[in-house]
Amino acid sequence: MNSNSNQASEQPKATVVEPPKIEQHKKKWFIAAVVLLFVILSYLSRSYLNLDYLAQQETELKEFYRSNPLLVYALAFFIYVAVTGLSIPGATALSLLYAWFFDFVAGLILISFASTAGATIAFLISRYLFRDWFQKRFHDRVELINEAMDREGNLYLFMMRLIPIFPFFVVNVVMGLTKVKIFTFWWVSQIGMLAGTIVYVYAGSSIPDLTTLQKDGIKAVFSGPELIQLTLAFAMLGVFPIAAKKITSSIQKRARRKIKKPSDES
Repeated sequence: MNSNSNQASEQPKATVVEPPKIEQHKKKWFIAAVVLLFVILSYLSRSYLNLDYLAQQETELKEFYRSNPLLVYALAFFIYVAVTGLSIPGATALSLLYAWFFDFVAGLILISFASTAGATIAFLISRYLFRDWFQKRFHDRVELINEAMDREGNLYLFMMRLIPIFPFFVVNVVMGLTKVKIFTFWWVSQIGMLAGTIVYVYAGSSIPDLTTLQKDGIKAVFSGPELIQLTLAFAMLGVFPIAAKKITSSIQKRARRKIKKPSDES
């Protein structure tokens, strides 16, 4: 009897599942390649993806897109995946730029899938290449998130994706250190980031020209109070599924207690 009660009282603790190890010499080459690519793309993004330069090339860019739509779309997709996958600063500005350039529907499809692909790459880089370094830096957060994932399941990741107060880079890195599966991370991120992507794409597609975007950024479409309202709305949307789950669970527990009471009395 005691052994059974002891086993029942022991709850599985949230632990970080170690991924398959990469051979050391291969890992060094992968890390070197990632660092080199990060340096090259950071330089190129500062030189050619900044709004000052692009505003000067606005007419030429539009003409080139009309002549080579598929090439430009594929190249834009690759650039966005690389920027977000390597966690290079500037994804927000790039989202607004793409939305202005491709218009709402084409921009939404590109940014939605490219951002999720980039997030998954960052997730894999954290898990397989820089795990030890990130583990030391985010150890406390990883334990808390693993415990939250055990309690709330995929809803917790969904909440982190939906609420903009959680930085894109931090969610990717920390989730890479947890036991969440790659496919689960991908599809929850795809759905969870969609609402925020729609807002940014709408903002970018509403900007008349790059000069306006260069001067005002997202403020060209949304004022300060409107941005605060959007943030609060996303927060409510993110918390709602978890709150609903807890309320439902509480109601179910009460119903079970009421069912048990008559049987106990009899």
